[in-house]
Amino acid sequence: MTADEGLALSLVRGDALIRLQTRIGLVPKGGLGVGRRAVALALLTWLPISLWALLSGHALPSGTGEQLLQHFGVQVRCLIAIPLFVIAEGVAHGLTPRLLPYFVSSGLVTEADRPRFREIVLSVGRLRDRTLPWVLILGLVLAAQTFRPGEGHELDWAREGAAPLNLGFGAWWYAWVARPIFLALLLGWLWRLILISVLFLRISRLDLALVPTHPDGNGGLGFLAGVPTVFSPVVLAMSAVLASRFAHDVLYHEVAVKTLYPQMIAALVIALIVFLAPLLLWVPTLGAAKRRALLEYGALVGEHGRLVRRRWIQRQPIADDSLLGAQEIGPVADTITLYDAVRKMRPVPIGRSSLLMIALAAALPMLPVLAIEIPIRELLLKLLSAIA
Repeated sequence: MTADEGLALSLVRGDALIRLQTRIGLVPKGGLGVGRRAVALALLTWLPISLWALLSGHALPSGTGEQLLQHFGVQVRCLIAIPLFVIAEGVAHGLTPRLLPYFVSSGLVTEADRPRFREIVLSVGRLRDRTLPWVLILGLVLAAQTFRPGEGHELDWAREGAAPLNLGFGAWWYAWVARPIFLALLLGWLWRLILISVLFLRISRLDLALVPTHPDGNGGLGFLAGVPTVFSPVVLAMSAVLASRFAHDVLYHEVAVKTLYPQMIAALVIALIVFLAPLLLWVPTLGAAKRRALLEYGALVGEHGRLVRRRWIQRQPIADDSLLGAQEIGPVADTITLYDAVRKMRPVPIGRSSLLMIALAAALPMLPVLAIEIPIRELLLKLLSAIA
């Protein structure tokens, strides 16, 4: 069956941010221009800051206070986090258009529900294309800028005097260009997280033709375990920013690494909960399917077992032995296998790969922070022993 082109919904293509970047030439009409946008935004946010800091003597470490290179968060936001947010758009655009047609081509969506399924996809597409969410995001970004930028510790490197607002050009560029772009892209990804959650919630309410004995252990929804791939670059970006602040505090403010363990663990847990949340929305649907299937297949296995007992133990004639001769059911061992497959059906399409995609993205940026006090070889050996 050929997938309906109308179901190939992109999580990013067509939204207000992409439309704006298309108008100014950053996004080509035939694609997303991920590479050039990542480079352009990185240079736009970082280059003016670094040039000013270099020319004004605020770039390299000195004995007169912290300089730009000692504030890792500026570099990480501009050169790592912002490009990762853009790269995540490319990942999402490559995955979600293939995801939704599979609901139809795999038979999960019945013939009767296909018009409703198509309308769900189109409605989420219309929601994605609305300008209001991005207006609200812009409002939140501006609200975050209402505090006086000179009060932030992350701008100490750009002070040109004792007065709180006596800041150089680099600080103002960071406060009113780089940081707002970072926040807008971050909030945009939280909006897309909401979009995919709305999509899954609406689809889960359809009468899907789930297969309780499906070998993926999720009734045929195991393909959704790849969804966290979309958000892993976002998690990596957020974790990198957090790790940059931790590293700065450890190196320049005498903060012990071990005091940061609770915050690191909390960040990992929050990342797992937030970015696996869309998959958790399938719990009611899969849970109900499993409970129903346990009764149905339990009755089937029970009836099969009674017929086997009557024929081979009690030696009684059986008028209708079609169940015993059914090739799709097979012998007693096969019926037990069918029921065991239903019993092992997981109520959520989250596998080991789903957890690793988010957990590794959240944990990797923390390794350099840990390595400040723990030798990297010893750290890796501890990690390997924990995994083994």
